Amino acid sequence: QVQLVESGGGLVQAGGSLRLSCAVSGRTFSSFRMGWFRQPPGKEREFVAGVSWSLGTVYYADSVKGRFTCSRDNAKNTVYLQMNSLKPEDTAVYYCAVDRVYGSRWDLLASRYDYWGQGTQVTVSS
Repeated sequence: QVQLVESGGGLVQAGGSLRLSCAVSGRTFSSFRMGWFRQPPGKEREFVAGVSWSLGTVYYADSVKGRFTCSRDNAKNTVYLQMNSLKPEDTAVYYCAVDRVYGSRWDLLASRYDYWGQGTQVTVSS
């Protein structure tokens, strides 16, 4: 079993920044990818960014490219999502998730991910 715990959410004004953390514990795998998703009120969960745990390669949704940075610290078993230039439309519950089985392309569907954190609320005021 894998446990994921997100932290770092909060209320910020438009143009501000937040850094989310996702602590990973429990069973680990030789290779996996971490994804960040978000779910705005009344909408479906959507992919935001991802990082390969072993290689460190990253992938971003077009909506956050250039504003968000995803990284991992293997020694701390933690994944980060640095969010800059935040906009009101970034308001959502943010989740981290583990993708154990993947191909050459990034999995963008939430159903492809195996383990999830509880989520952390990010609210961006205008």
